[in-house]
Amino acid sequence: MSETTSHLYDLVKDNTEQERYAALFWEGTFPEYLDRVAEDPRIARNSWQRLLDMIEVHGFEAPEIPGGHRRWKLFDDPLGRGQDAVYGLDEPLSQLVDVFRAGARGLGPERRIILLHGPVGSSKSTIVRLLKQGLEEYTKREEGAVYTFAWEIDGETVPSPMHQDPLLLIPEEQRPAVEERLNKKLRAEYAIRIEGELDPVSRFYYQLLLERYDGDWGKVVQHVRVRRFAFCENDRVGIGTFQPKDEKNQDATELTGDLNYRKIAQYGSDSDPRAFNFDGEFNIANRGLLEFVEVLKLDVAFLYDLLGATQEHTIKPKKFQQTSIDEVIIGHTNEPEYRKLQNNELMEAFRDRTIKIDIPYNLRVSDEVEIYRRRYGTRSTPGRGMAPHTLEIASLWSVLTRLDDPAHPNLTLLQKSRLYDGQEVVGFSKEQVKELQGAAPREGMEGISPRYVQDRIAACIVSDRRTISPKSVLESIEQGLSHHSMVSTEETRKRFLELIAVAREEYEDIIKHEVQVAIASDREAIDRLCSKYLDNVRAYTTREMVIDSSGASRAPDERLMRSVEEKIDIPDSRKDDFRHELMNYIAAIHLEGKTFDYRQNKRLTRALELKMFDDRRDSIQLTSLVSSVIDPDTDEKIAVIRDRLMRQFGYDELSANEVLHEVAGLFARSQPSPDDREAAA
Repeated sequence: MSETTSHLYDLVKDNTEQERYAALFWEGTFPEYLDRVAEDPRIARNSWQRLLDMIEVHGFEAPEIPGGHRRWKLFDDPLGRGQDAVYGLDEPLSQLVDVFRAGARGLGPERRIILLHGPVGSSKSTIVRLLKQGLEEYTKREEGAVYTFAWEIDGETVPSPMHQDPLLLIPEEQRPAVEERLNKKLRAEYAIRIEGELDPVSRFYYQLLLERYDGDWGKVVQHVRVRRFAFCENDRVGIGTFQPKDEKNQDATELTGDLNYRKIAQYGSDSDPRAFNFDGEFNIANRGLLEFVEVLKLDVAFLYDLLGATQEHTIKPKKFQQTSIDEVIIGHTNEPEYRKLQNNELMEAFRDRTIKIDIPYNLRVSDEVEIYRRRYGTRSTPGRGMAPHTLEIASLWSVLTRLDDPAHPNLTLLQKSRLYDGQEVVGFSKEQVKELQGAAPREGMEGISPRYVQDRIAACIVSDRRTISPKSVLESIEQGLSHHSMVSTEETRKRFLELIAVAREEYEDIIKHEVQVAIASDREAIDRLCSKYLDNVRAYTTREMVIDSSGASRAPDERLMRSVEEKIDIPDSRKDDFRHELMNYIAAIHLEGKTFDYRQNKRLTRALELKMFDDRRDSIQLTSLVSSVIDPDTDEKIAVIRDRLMRQFGYDELSANEVLHEVAGLFARSQPSPDDREAAA
């Protein structure tokens, strides 16, 4: 064994927790198990209670705003290092956890099918996958311990085929007393309930031993060996997944198990439970969770099994009695299938036993960015640079396709997206977001799936481009719309193209601002400009004179003040109000013993930067970039701007040059031509 191999072996060996492994595979007698339950009654939880505790053990983040929703950390995918994290769905996920909480208390949802309903790509499957992974990991923890049993009889060990709770061995008449004893010690929001009957195999051996020992229950349970186990989807233990096939190939035995024909000859009857494989999805998911993929595509005969499993907590294996199950059943479906359900009168019983939770597309740009960032971070794109704002602009377009046009006449779709993202919009408060959402109840149920945008970003990554920019991604999105299968009408395609123009315009505003900041990026000069502006405003509001550096007094410089205020669209009719509000704010800051810093006021900072930019733009001559000749002095000044873009905004040299050329073109188009200036004169 080489030295390197030896080091790796020691690393793995030293981190193998033998004690934890031994605890995970504990075995003992039935009385020993009862001692464990008496010490920790949570061991006797049902599937709903265990699922709720699993979610809560990961914790939550408090809502950012009053009346908001908790963010349950399980859905940040802590077990997968965030690879499958769900963003922007705090409200429906809180609703889902509330359903689990009500089910854990036995208030009704435990007898319902949970139906996650939403458009394709809205994270329905991901949510269920995180729940399943969470349960797998939780049952390996001490606080998530779950136990089952096996029969040891005549030299043979026969496990409970459905991993049932050993407490089901307690006779029906004794269960209330056991429950009362356990619940006295249990400090939880739910109560322990011992419900259900033994599966057919366990019932067979139970009855056999009762007859052998003339009804002596104590001797019967001496044949019981209790063991701890953990859920594992791959091993089909505690977690099941069922995906419908076409109607001709659907078979109910996939859900409830089937005969083992090789054992029929051994036991002499096809109704002997020992000759039956209790390995359907309902059976193997007992004690845990069962996922139905595209549940509404199930054959009607399957739906009857599903209704019994939810309402009565029983299933009917072929040739056997109703068999108890304890599991959370979650299905998910898309919009077209759900519309069929609504229009099908024969499915009324199914609708009545369903709790529907809408899982819409994310409507927050910042959360959408995180969806793409987890896939297209620097680790995923070796050899490719990604310019700043690339994911943000792609996310903006995605969200815009999912929003309804605002009914408010003074609110644009772009501003609506900003409000939803927690940003400030002049004339609107954050409290109005709820009103906007209430006016558009189906918002997020239509629009573009994140998968499409991911595909278009991927197309850019594998291209010959060294840097992936917002402009290139928008071009890729536009090209893909012509053959995208989800764009069903020309009207939809036209709307999406218009929204690309909105996103492109927003990007142009962003890079113009950044170049303006880079040009005006002289901290001392802006400080002097701010001081000069505030001196004039103070004199104006107090009706005093301004004392200049020479000691001479003069009237406030109206031209200077308006040149700053116009940059943030303060009309002449509002200038007095704005100036008095600013002075009152500064006075309040000083009364608190603090020093006013203009950089904490975004509007004032923006105004000062734009004013500084206007004062300096002519000396920089940025528009010369779009010409064929650049003099050395201008080239040196532009190099300084490029360095500032790289340092302040995270551009690399290539993307900074691209932005400078693009902004130069925008400035060149916005400047009047000589003929226009002559005509104006």
